[in-house]
Parts: sequence; structure tokens; C-alpha cells
Amino acid sequence: MVWLRRTTHYLFIVVVAVNSTLLTINAGDYIFYTDWAWTSFVVFSISQSTMLVVGAIYYMLFTGVPGTATYYATIMTIYTWVAKGAWFALGYPYDFIAVPVWIPSAMLLDLTYWATRRNKHAAIIIGGTLVGLSLPLFNMVNLLLVRDPLEMAFKYPRPTLPPYMTPIEPQVGKFYNSPVALGSGAGAVLSVPIAALGAKLNTWTYRCMA
Repeated sequence: MVWLRRTTHYLFIVVVAVNSTLLTINAGDYIFYTDWAWTSFVVFSISQSTMLVVGAIYYMLFTGVPGTATYYATIMTIYTWVAKGAWFALGYPYDFIAVPVWIPSAMLLDLTYWATRRNKHAAIIIGGTLVGLSLPLFNMVNLLLVRDPLEMAFKYPRPTLPPYMTPIEPQVGKFYNSPVALGSGAGAVLSVPIAALGAKLNTWTYRCMA
């Protein structure tokens, strides 16, 4: 029955990772990242850091296997690439959707858990901080490879997009001068308590299964 229990655990990870991706996608009808990342990159960084770390650390501690966080992030990435391909098949340009970069940050969380010999508290503090610090860096590099997100936003408007989510030109210098630095700083601070929440959810899960 051990194999059945482990299979159930990993299938559960797949289900929740897919739902986490749906949450990301539906945050702005596929446009929150591509169109708004330039104007609201700090908000995006915080939301993605916290969403990734709470699910990744939950399942990493749930299975006790270093590598589960990367597995979780990989499922999210694959699912979003499938969605990107679906939009491309409908006639939209390749750059219509920019897929967020989750995997490297999840790998740092796994490495922390592995290097500290499966120390839960180190994973929460060090791993959570690394996720919050690294995710904005990786995603800004990813955005720099996109041709022009704002051009895609205005040239291909989304008919289901509510008025308050309409893309606007970046207000560089008026709100923040360094969105990566601010996103990394805020993400590093907020990812730690959110990681602790994920670890606590894992404890509650074990109590319910007992």
C-alpha cells in the first residue's frame, strides 16, 4: 500500500499545481503577466513568490523528498505552455503570452531542503527568502526576451478583460525606480511567513490523515 499512498500524494500535487496555474492565469485573463508585468511587476513578483512557495513547501514537506518543489513548479510551467500553445493555435502571435519562470526558484527551495538535511525551519526561512529574492530576477530576464508586451496588449485586446485591468503605459520613476529590487525585497520578506503557512498546512494535513 506504500506505492498507492505515494502515487496518491503525487497525483494530488499535480491537481493542486494545475489549479495554482489556473489561479495565475485567471488573475487577469491570461494578461496579468504579459501585459501588466511592466506596470505592476512588484505586485506580480509578490503574488507569484508567495503562491509558489506555499504550494511547493507544502508538498515538499508532505513527501519529505527534495525535488518535489521543482516537480510542482514544472507542472505549473508545462500547463501554462500548453495554454500558450492553445492561444498560438488560435492565431495569436507567439509572444501573446509570456510564461512565468517558476522552476529555478523552486530548485533553490529544494536545494535548501536537501543541503540542510531536510531541516523544515531552514527550508522555511532560507528557502522562502531565496524564492522571494530570485523569482523577480528570473522573470525580468524572461520579460526582456519578449518582443514587446505592451504592443501585444494594445494590438490584441482581450474581449473578456474588465475595464480596470486595461493595460497602461509604464509610469517609470513615479512609483518605483527599480521594480526588480523592490519586488525581490518585498517578496523575500513575505515569502517566509507564507512558507511557514505552507508548512503548517502540511502539519494539519497529517493530523487529518492520522
